[in-house]
Amino acid sequence: MAQPVTADQREPAPLDPRTAPVPKYGHASLSDLLPAIVAAQGVAGPQTALSLEPADRACVFLVDGMGWEALRAHPEEAPFLTSLLPGSLNGTGAPLTAGFPSTTATSLASVGTGLPPGLHGLPGYTALDPDTGRLMNQLRWRPWTDPYVWQPYPTVFQLADAAGIAASQVSAPHFEHTPLTQVALSGGTFHGILSAEDRMDLAADRLAAADRALVYTYYAELDGHGHRYGLDSDAWRGQLMYVDRLAQRLAEQLPPRSALYITADHGMVDVPMTPQARFDVDEDWELSAGLAQLGGEGRMRHLYAVPGASRDVYTVWREVLADAAWVATREEAIELGWFGPRIDSRVRARIGDVVVAMSGDAAVVATDREPKESALIGMHGSATAAEQLVPLLEVRT
Repeated sequence: MAQPVTADQREPAPLDPRTAPVPKYGHASLSDLLPAIVAAQGVAGPQTALSLEPADRACVFLVDGMGWEALRAHPEEAPFLTSLLPGSLNGTGAPLTAGFPSTTATSLASVGTGLPPGLHGLPGYTALDPDTGRLMNQLRWRPWTDPYVWQPYPTVFQLADAAGIAASQVSAPHFEHTPLTQVALSGGTFHGILSAEDRMDLAADRLAAADRALVYTYYAELDGHGHRYGLDSDAWRGQLMYVDRLAQRLAEQLPPRSALYITADHGMVDVPMTPQARFDVDEDWELSAGLAQLGGEGRMRHLYAVPGASRDVYTVWREVLADAAWVATREEAIELGWFGPRIDSRVRARIGDVVVAMSGDAAVVATDREPKESALIGMHGSATAAEQLVPLLEVRT
């Protein structure tokens, strides 16, 4: 006689996509930051309910990969940044949500344009170009497409520059002429500096050089170390210590009437190197069936189905991933506001027929077609707090 199946033995039920956290577009997301800053400087930009105190000179220091939760978990490595957190003596900082997906290309476009992904149109690490039928890497801009067709809206830096604000970007030299910089972060003057310490010094100088200024500066290596070694590594912690010193160096040089905002583009999750945590599309015939293109990245996937197969792809992925992911159709993801309250018509087909957002610490890898990405330890892109929440720390003079 067969034994009854207990609750512990049953297959986990698929997650309801309606339970996935939605970014706080319009009032507490990365796309609200620059519009709020320039509004306080008297410049009309994209609308936001985020309110910041006026400052004649404003600087945004964006640290790639510095999630709110990871920062709060490492006070010894980041004493200066920790002093700006809520509950500390000087702390007024609070988290923003990165936006969906929580990945660099999407977030930098949200920061620079002041628009959510559904409008600026960079909906992931890789996304389908409907005009060519090919996946486009929106960080590396491969294969090349016209940047201003792909993202036609002006940046907030351009709006500020036109209004008489001295806008500038201080970053690594190789970013100056990239298409992503052109469509997301251009406006005013670009200053390419290799040394991160020199970047902090020049950012302070650019603030002091004008009565009204908007300066952006960036540091990438915390993210790189998280990808390669994971958050639970000495290498990552050493990078956080260095970021802390950079932030303090910049803060101590702020000229009068300045506000420094320290933020990030996303957080990160360490994905265990186990088969249970890594769903491999290239090794699983069920997951690969019906797929024409696999977009996104390990923690967030755009699934582009062969004609007529989208419903089957949706059903299979919900069953296989079960409680490891929120799986939604394109229409569901748009209706739920994952990519923002509005979607431009040119952006809709860039979103997968099926959208997959991982819920725990697992990832969807593709060891044949994406060998380097599949070997990463730290990953991001989904809707969890570890990936979505980023700091908004403030220093004023």
